Amino acid sequence: MGNESSTPVAEDVPPVTLYARTIEAVADYVKKNNVKRVVVMTGAGISTAAGIPDFRSPKTGLYANLARLNLPYAEAVFDISFFRQNPRPFYELAHELYPGKYRPTISHCFVNLLHKKGMLLKAFTQNIDCLEREAGVPGDAIVEAHGSFATQRCIDCHTEYPDAKMKEAISKKEVPHCAQQECGGLVKPDIVFFGEALPEAFHRNRSLPAQADLAIIMGTSLTVQPFASLPSFVQEDTPRVLINLERVGGLGSRADDVLLLGDCDEGVRKFADALGWREELESMWEKANPSTTDEKKQEAKPKDKQAELDEAIESLTRGVDKTLKLSEDHQKQFEEDFAKRPDTGKLNVPSHENSASLNPEMKQNTEGIVKESDHLSTPLAHVYPHISKEKSDKPSL
Repeated sequence: MGNESSTPVAEDVPPVTLYARTIEAVADYVKKNNVKRVVVMTGAGISTAAGIPDFRSPKTGLYANLARLNLPYAEAVFDISFFRQNPRPFYELAHELYPGKYRPTISHCFVNLLHKKGMLLKAFTQNIDCLEREAGVPGDAIVEAHGSFATQRCIDCHTEYPDAKMKEAISKKEVPHCAQQECGGLVKPDIVFFGEALPEAFHRNRSLPAQADLAIIMGTSLTVQPFASLPSFVQEDTPRVLINLERVGGLGSRADDVLLLGDCDEGVRKFADALGWREELESMWEKANPSTTDEKKQEAKPKDKQAELDEAIESLTRGVDKTLKLSEDHQKQFEEDFAKRPDTGKLNVPSHENSASLNPEMKQNTEGIVKESDHLSTPLAHVYPHISKEKSDKPSL
Protein backbone atom coordinates (compact mmCIF):
# COMPACT_ATOMS: atom_id res chain seq x y z
CA MET A 1 0.00 0.00 0.00
CA GLY A 2 1.07 3.60 -0.59
CA ASN A 3 1.94 3.11 -4.25
CA GLU A 4 -0.34 1.84 -6.98
CA SER A 5 -0.69 1.79 -10.73
CA SER A 6 -2.48 4.61 -12.52
CA THR A 7 -3.43 2.31 -15.39
CA PRO A 8 -7.21 1.72 -15.57
CA VAL A 9 -8.32 -1.83 -14.87
CA ALA A 10 -9.23 -3.76 -17.99
CA GLU A 11 -12.95 -4.12 -18.67
CA ASP A 12 -12.71 -7.90 -18.85
CA VAL A 13 -11.25 -8.09 -15.32
CA PRO A 14 -14.13 -9.06 -12.99
CA PRO A 15 -14.65 -7.36 -9.62
CA VAL A 16 -13.58 -9.24 -6.50
CA THR A 17 -16.07 -7.91 -3.94
CA LEU A 18 -18.80 -6.25 -5.99
CA TYR A 19 -21.04 -8.02 -8.49
CA ALA A 20 -20.27 -5.24 -11.00
CA ARG A 21 -18.36 -1.97 -11.21
CA THR A 22 -21.50 0.14 -10.87
CA ILE A 23 -22.90 2.38 -8.17
CA GLU A 24 -25.88 0.03 -7.88
CA ALA A 25 -23.47 -2.77 -7.05
CA VAL A 26 -21.85 -0.62 -4.37
CA ALA A 27 -25.26 0.12 -2.87
CA ASP A 28 -26.06 -3.60 -2.84
CA TYR A 29 -22.73 -4.27 -1.12
CA VAL A 30 -23.50 -1.63 1.54
CA LYS A 31 -26.92 -3.10 2.30
CA LYS A 32 -25.90 -6.76 2.36
CA ASN A 33 -22.66 -6.39 4.32
CA ASN A 34 -23.76 -4.02 7.07
CA VAL A 35 -21.07 -1.53 6.11
CA LYS A 36 -20.09 0.52 9.17
CA ARG A 37 -16.55 1.78 8.53
CA VAL A 38 -16.79 4.25 5.65
CA VAL A 39 -13.83 6.55 5.10
CA VAL A 40 -14.55 9.69 3.07
CA MET A 41 -11.85 11.83 1.44
CA THR A 42 -12.86 15.21 0.04
CA GLY A 43 -11.38 18.21 -1.73
CA ALA A 44 -12.41 21.59 -3.10
CA GLY A 45 -14.77 20.07 -5.65
CA ILE A 46 -17.49 19.48 -3.06
CA SER A 47 -17.45 23.16 -2.04
CA THR A 48 -17.48 24.88 -5.43
CA ALA A 49 -21.27 24.43 -5.65
CA ALA A 50 -21.48 26.52 -2.47
CA GLY A 51 -19.76 29.37 -4.36
CA ILE A 52 -16.28 28.83 -2.93
CA PRO A 53 -13.59 28.76 -5.64
CA ASP A 54 -11.17 25.87 -5.82
CA PHE A 55 -7.44 26.55 -5.84
CA ARG A 56 -6.04 25.47 -9.16
CA SER A 57 -8.56 26.01 -11.96
CA PRO A 58 -6.70 28.14 -14.55
CA LYS A 59 -9.21 31.00 -14.79
CA THR A 60 -11.63 30.60 -11.89
CA GLY A 61 -9.41 29.08 -9.20
CA LEU A 62 -8.40 30.93 -6.06
CA TYR A 63 -4.75 31.31 -7.07
CA ALA A 64 -5.64 32.67 -10.51
CA ASN A 65 -7.90 35.32 -8.98
CA LEU A 66 -5.54 36.20 -6.14
CA ALA A 67 -2.97 37.17 -8.76
CA ARG A 68 -4.98 40.38 -9.17
CA LEU A 69 -4.16 41.46 -5.62
CA ASN A 70 -0.98 43.25 -4.72
CA LEU A 71 0.96 40.08 -3.86
CA PRO A 72 4.46 39.02 -4.92
CA TYR A 73 2.84 35.73 -6.05
CA ALA A 74 -0.65 34.33 -5.53
CA GLU A 75 0.37 31.61 -3.07
CA ALA A 76 1.93 34.25 -0.82
CA VAL A 77 -1.43 34.75 0.86
CA PHE A 78 -0.88 31.32 2.45
CA ASP A 79 2.87 31.64 3.01
CA ILE A 80 3.83 31.87 6.68
CA SER A 81 6.91 34.00 5.97
CA PHE A 82 4.88 36.51 3.96
CA PHE A 83 2.13 36.45 6.61
CA ARG A 84 4.65 37.49 9.28
CA GLN A 85 5.63 40.47 7.16
CA ASN A 86 2.17 41.43 5.92
CA PRO A 87 -0.90 39.62 7.29
CA ARG A 88 -3.44 42.02 5.79
CA PRO A 89 -3.95 40.28 2.42
CA PHE A 90 -4.87 37.07 4.25
CA TYR A 91 -7.40 38.86 6.42
CA GLU A 92 -8.92 40.52 3.35
CA LEU A 93 -9.43 37.01 2.00
CA ALA A 94 -10.60 35.63 5.35
CA HIS A 95 -13.29 38.32 5.50
CA GLU A 96 -14.90 36.83 2.38
CA LEU A 97 -14.37 33.16 3.20
CA TYR A 98 -15.06 32.99 6.93
CA PRO A 99 -17.59 30.33 8.05
CA GLY A 100 -21.19 31.45 7.98
CA LYS A 101 -21.15 33.07 4.54
CA TYR A 102 -21.63 29.82 2.65
CA ARG A 103 -23.99 26.91 3.17
CA PRO A 104 -23.14 23.22 2.86
CA THR A 105 -23.73 21.42 -0.44
CA ILE A 106 -25.58 18.16 -0.96
CA SER A 107 -22.17 16.44 -0.87
CA HIS A 108 -21.41 17.79 2.60
CA CYS A 109 -24.83 16.63 3.76
CA PHE A 110 -24.16 13.15 2.37
CA VAL A 111 -21.14 12.89 4.66
CA ASN A 112 -23.36 13.91 7.58
CA LEU A 113 -25.96 11.34 6.54
CA LEU A 114 -23.30 8.62 6.72
CA HIS A 115 -22.48 9.86 10.22
CA LYS A 116 -26.15 9.92 11.28
CA LYS A 117 -26.50 6.31 10.13
CA GLY A 118 -23.50 5.26 12.22
CA MET A 119 -21.47 4.35 9.13
CA LEU A 120 -18.78 7.05 9.08
CA LEU A 121 -15.39 5.96 10.38
CA LYS A 122 -13.69 9.24 9.48
CA ALA A 123 -13.99 12.11 7.02
CA PHE A 124 -10.64 13.36 5.72
CA THR A 125 -10.86 16.76 4.04
CA GLN A 126 -8.42 19.09 2.34
CA ASN A 127 -10.91 21.93 2.74
CA ILE A 128 -10.51 24.73 5.25
CA ASP A 129 -14.08 26.04 4.89
CA CYS A 130 -15.70 24.11 7.80
CA LEU A 131 -18.70 23.18 5.64
CA GLU A 132 -18.62 19.59 6.88
CA ARG A 133 -19.07 20.96 10.38
CA GLU A 134 -21.87 23.27 9.27
CA ALA A 135 -23.59 20.30 7.62
CA GLY A 136 -23.66 18.63 11.03
CA VAL A 137 -20.61 16.36 11.02
CA PRO A 138 -19.01 16.57 14.50
CA GLY A 139 -15.43 17.79 14.71
CA ASP A 140 -14.11 14.52 16.14
CA ALA A 141 -15.33 12.69 13.02
CA ILE A 142 -13.33 14.99 10.73
CA VAL A 143 -9.63 15.16 9.96
CA GLU A 144 -8.94 18.57 8.45
CA ALA A 145 -5.67 17.71 6.78
CA HIS A 146 -4.84 21.30 5.95
CA GLY A 147 -6.42 22.83 9.02
CA SER A 148 -9.47 25.11 9.00
CA PHE A 149 -11.09 28.25 10.35
CA ALA A 150 -12.52 26.24 13.26
CA THR A 151 -9.78 27.30 15.72
CA GLN A 152 -7.00 29.89 15.88
CA ARG A 153 -3.92 30.70 17.91
CA CYS A 154 -0.82 32.92 18.18
CA ILE A 155 1.86 31.93 15.69
CA ASP A 156 4.61 32.64 18.26
CA CYS A 157 3.51 31.37 21.69
CA HIS A 158 0.66 29.18 20.30
CA THR A 159 -1.85 30.45 22.85
CA GLU A 160 -5.40 29.82 21.65
CA TYR A 161 -7.44 32.87 20.68
CA PRO A 162 -11.18 33.23 21.53
CA ASP A 163 -13.62 32.44 18.72
CA ALA A 164 -15.76 35.53 19.36
CA LYS A 165 -12.78 37.89 19.15
CA MET A 166 -11.55 36.20 15.98
CA LYS A 167 -14.96 36.54 14.34
CA GLU A 168 -15.10 40.20 15.30
CA ALA A 169 -11.60 40.89 13.96
CA ILE A 170 -12.29 39.21 10.63
CA SER A 171 -15.63 40.99 10.24
CA LYS A 172 -13.78 44.30 10.67
CA LYS A 173 -10.83 43.17 8.51
CA GLU A 174 -8.55 43.77 11.48
CA VAL A 175 -5.39 41.81 12.25
CA PRO A 176 -5.71 40.15 15.69
CA HIS A 177 -2.76 39.86 18.05
CA CYS A 178 -2.02 37.52 20.92
CA ALA A 179 -3.93 38.28 24.11
CA GLN A 180 -0.82 37.57 26.18
CA GLN A 181 0.66 41.00 26.89
CA GLU A 182 4.21 39.71 27.04
CA CYS A 183 3.81 38.18 23.58
CA GLY A 184 1.60 40.26 21.27
CA GLY A 185 2.34 37.99 18.31
CA LEU A 186 0.17 37.65 15.22
CA VAL A 187 -2.87 35.39 15.43
CA LYS A 188 -4.08 33.29 12.52
CA PRO A 189 -6.62 30.50 12.04
CA ASP A 190 -5.25 26.97 12.34
CA ILE A 191 -4.95 26.72 8.56
CA VAL A 192 -1.79 25.02 7.34
CA PHE A 193 0.30 27.62 5.52
CA PHE A 194 3.20 26.85 3.23
CA GLY A 195 6.16 26.30 5.51
CA GLU A 196 4.08 24.73 8.30
CA ALA A 197 3.61 21.08 9.30
CA LEU A 198 0.31 19.25 8.82
CA PRO A 199 -1.84 18.80 11.94
CA GLU A 200 -0.88 15.97 14.27
CA ALA A 201 -4.42 14.60 13.86
CA PHE A 202 -3.70 13.83 10.21
CA HIS A 203 -0.66 11.72 11.00
CA ARG A 204 -2.43 10.03 13.90
CA ASN A 205 -5.35 8.94 11.70
CA ARG A 206 -3.53 8.34 8.45
CA SER A 207 -3.78 4.55 8.74
CA LEU A 208 -7.58 4.52 9.12
CA PRO A 209 -8.28 3.97 5.39
CA ALA A 210 -6.80 0.48 5.82
CA GLN A 211 -9.64 -0.30 8.25
CA ALA A 212 -12.39 0.90 5.92
CA ASP A 213 -15.03 -1.39 4.44
CA LEU A 214 -15.82 1.34 1.88
CA ALA A 215 -13.90 4.39 0.68
CA ILE A 216 -15.53 7.39 -0.99
CA ILE A 217 -13.33 10.01 -2.66
CA MET A 218 -15.02 13.23 -3.80
CA GLY A 219 -14.01 16.48 -5.45
CA THR A 220 -10.24 16.26 -5.29
CA SER A 221 -7.40 16.37 -7.80
CA LEU A 222 -5.23 14.20 -5.50
CA THR A 223 -2.17 16.26 -6.39
CA VAL A 224 -1.13 17.41 -2.91
CA GLN A 225 0.83 14.99 -0.75
CA PRO A 226 0.54 13.39 1.68
CA PHE A 227 -3.25 13.61 1.37
CA ALA A 228 -3.06 12.25 -2.19
CA SER A 229 -1.71 8.92 -0.93
CA LEU A 230 -4.68 8.17 1.37
CA PRO A 231 -6.75 6.18 -1.18
CA SER A 232 -3.83 3.83 -1.76
CA PHE A 233 -3.96 2.69 1.88
CA VAL A 234 -7.43 1.18 1.37
CA GLN A 235 -7.33 -2.64 1.24
CA GLU A 236 -7.20 -4.16 -2.26
CA ASP A 237 -10.57 -5.93 -1.95
CA THR A 238 -12.36 -2.91 -0.41
CA PRO A 239 -14.56 -0.99 -2.87
CA ARG A 240 -13.52 2.57 -3.62
CA VAL A 241 -15.97 5.07 -5.13
CA LEU A 242 -14.66 8.16 -6.93
CA ILE A 243 -17.17 11.00 -7.40
CA ASN A 244 -15.24 13.59 -9.34
CA LEU A 245 -15.11 15.58 -12.56
CA GLU A 246 -12.29 13.36 -13.82
CA ARG A 247 -10.35 10.27 -12.97
CA VAL A 248 -7.46 11.05 -10.61
CA GLY A 249 -4.59 9.26 -8.93
CA GLY A 250 -4.79 5.48 -8.97
CA LEU A 251 -8.59 5.41 -8.77
CA GLY A 252 -9.98 3.10 -11.42
CA SER A 253 -6.94 0.82 -11.39
CA ARG A 254 -8.45 -1.78 -9.06
CA ALA A 255 -11.11 -4.39 -9.77
CA ASP A 256 -13.55 -2.91 -7.21
CA ASP A 257 -13.09 0.76 -8.09
CA VAL A 258 -16.28 2.51 -9.24
CA LEU A 259 -16.07 5.89 -10.96
CA LEU A 260 -18.91 8.43 -11.05
CA LEU A 261 -17.40 11.13 -13.26
CA GLY A 262 -19.14 14.49 -13.37
CA ASP A 263 -20.52 17.04 -10.93
CA CYS A 264 -20.08 15.96 -7.30
CA ASP A 265 -23.61 16.77 -6.17
CA GLU A 266 -25.10 14.91 -9.13
CA GLY A 267 -22.92 11.89 -8.37
CA VAL A 268 -23.94 11.96 -4.73
CA ARG A 269 -27.60 12.04 -5.69
CA LYS A 270 -27.11 9.01 -7.94
CA PHE A 271 -25.46 7.18 -5.06
CA ALA A 272 -28.29 8.19 -2.72
CA ASP A 273 -30.84 6.94 -5.25
CA ALA A 274 -29.11 3.57 -5.41
CA LEU A 275 -29.04 3.37 -1.60
CA GLY A 276 -32.65 4.46 -1.27
CA TRP A 277 -31.59 7.53 0.73
CA ARG A 278 -32.54 10.27 -1.72
CA GLU A 279 -35.55 11.66 0.12
CA GLU A 280 -33.70 11.63 3.44
CA LEU A 281 -30.68 13.33 1.90
CA GLU A 282 -32.72 16.05 0.20
CA SER A 283 -34.59 16.71 3.44
CA MET A 284 -31.31 17.09 5.31
CA TRP A 285 -29.99 19.45 2.64
CA GLU A 286 -33.13 21.58 2.72
CA LYS A 287 -32.70 22.06 6.46
CA ALA A 288 -29.11 23.12 5.87
CA ASN A 289 -30.11 25.35 2.93
CA PRO A 290 -33.48 26.98 3.66
CA SER A 291 -34.71 28.98 0.67
CA THR A 292 -35.69 32.61 1.02
CA THR A 293 -39.31 31.62 0.55
CA ASP A 294 -39.12 29.00 3.27
CA GLU A 295 -37.44 31.45 5.62
CA LYS A 296 -40.18 34.00 5.04
CA LYS A 297 -42.81 31.33 5.63
CA GLN A 298 -41.16 30.39 8.91
CA GLU A 299 -40.96 34.02 10.04
CA ALA A 300 -44.45 35.04 8.89
CA LYS A 301 -47.25 34.68 11.43
CA PRO A 302 -50.64 33.48 10.17
CA LYS A 303 -53.26 36.21 9.89
CA ASP A 304 -56.96 35.80 10.56
CA LYS A 305 -59.59 37.46 8.40
CA GLN A 306 -60.08 40.37 10.84
CA ALA A 307 -56.35 41.13 10.83
CA GLU A 308 -56.29 41.10 7.02
CA LEU A 309 -59.31 43.44 6.95
CA ASP A 310 -57.72 45.82 9.45
CA GLU A 311 -54.52 45.86 7.39
CA ALA A 312 -56.46 46.64 4.21
CA ILE A 313 -58.37 49.48 5.92
CA GLU A 314 -55.13 50.94 7.31
CA SER A 315 -53.54 50.84 3.86
CA LEU A 316 -56.56 52.54 2.31
CA THR A 317 -56.54 55.20 5.03
CA ARG A 318 -52.86 55.95 4.38
CA GLY A 319 -53.66 56.35 0.69
CA VAL A 320 -56.52 58.77 1.35
CA ASP A 321 -54.45 60.81 3.82
CA LYS A 322 -51.65 61.08 1.26
CA THR A 323 -54.06 62.23 -1.44
CA LEU A 324 -55.62 64.85 0.86
CA LYS A 325 -52.19 66.10 1.87
CA LEU A 326 -51.18 66.50 -1.79
CA SER A 327 -54.44 68.37 -2.52
CA GLU A 328 -53.88 70.76 0.40
CA ASP A 329 -50.28 71.42 -0.63
CA HIS A 330 -51.35 72.02 -4.21
CA GLN A 331 -54.05 74.47 -3.14
CA LYS A 332 -51.62 76.36 -0.88
CA GLN A 333 -49.03 76.62 -3.67
CA PHE A 334 -51.73 77.79 -6.10
CA GLU A 335 -52.82 80.60 -3.75
CA GLU A 336 -49.22 81.75 -3.17
CA ASP A 337 -48.40 81.84 -6.88
CA PHE A 338 -51.67 83.63 -7.70
CA ALA A 339 -50.93 86.28 -5.06
CA LYS A 340 -47.57 86.98 -6.71
CA ARG A 341 -49.14 87.50 -10.18
CA PRO A 342 -52.31 89.57 -9.70
CA ASP A 343 -51.96 91.20 -13.11
CA THR A 344 -51.89 88.06 -15.26
CA GLY A 345 -55.10 86.40 -14.32
CA LYS A 346 -53.59 82.97 -14.90
CA LEU A 347 -50.59 81.01 -13.82
CA ASN A 348 -47.75 79.54 -15.84
CA VAL A 349 -47.68 76.30 -13.89
CA PRO A 350 -45.11 73.84 -15.26
CA SER A 351 -46.42 70.39 -16.03
CA HIS A 352 -44.92 67.30 -14.38
CA GLU A 353 -43.26 66.33 -17.67
CA ASN A 354 -41.60 69.73 -18.11
CA SER A 355 -40.46 70.06 -14.50
CA ALA A 356 -37.44 67.88 -15.15
CA SER A 357 -36.39 70.08 -18.06
CA LEU A 358 -36.42 73.13 -15.77
CA ASN A 359 -33.78 71.40 -13.60
CA PRO A 360 -31.65 69.21 -15.87
CA GLU A 361 -29.10 68.69 -13.11
CA MET A 362 -31.72 66.85 -11.09
CA LYS A 363 -32.24 64.35 -13.90
CA GLN A 364 -28.52 63.92 -14.44
CA ASN A 365 -27.87 63.39 -10.74
CA THR A 366 -30.68 60.85 -10.51
CA GLU A 367 -29.30 58.90 -13.44
CA GLY A 368 -25.86 59.01 -11.88
CA ILE A 369 -27.13 57.49 -8.67
CA VAL A 370 -28.82 54.65 -10.51
CA LYS A 371 -25.76 53.88 -12.56
CA GLU A 372 -23.52 53.94 -9.52
CA SER A 373 -25.79 51.59 -7.58
CA ASP A 374 -25.87 49.24 -10.55
CA HIS A 375 -22.13 48.82 -10.19
CA LEU A 376 -22.01 48.34 -6.43
CA SER A 377 -20.37 45.08 -5.43
CA THR A 378 -19.16 43.24 -2.39
CA PRO A 379 -15.56 43.59 -1.21
CA LEU A 380 -13.17 41.58 -3.38
CA ALA A 381 -15.88 41.09 -6.00
CA HIS A 382 -13.17 41.54 -8.62
CA VAL A 383 -11.36 38.62 -7.01
CA TYR A 384 -14.45 36.44 -6.55
CA PRO A 385 -16.87 37.22 -9.39
CA HIS A 386 -19.20 34.47 -8.12
CA ILE A 387 -19.87 36.42 -4.91
CA SER A 388 -22.91 38.56 -5.69
CA LYS A 389 -24.08 41.52 -3.66
CA GLU A 390 -27.06 39.44 -2.52
CA LYS A 391 -24.80 37.06 -0.54
CA SER A 392 -24.04 37.64 3.15
CA ASP A 393 -15.85 28.42 4.19
CA LYS A 394 -12.94 29.89 2.96
CA PRO A 395 -10.73 28.35 0.39
CA SER A 396 -10.23 24.63 -0.06
CA LEU A 397 -6.74 23.27 -0.42
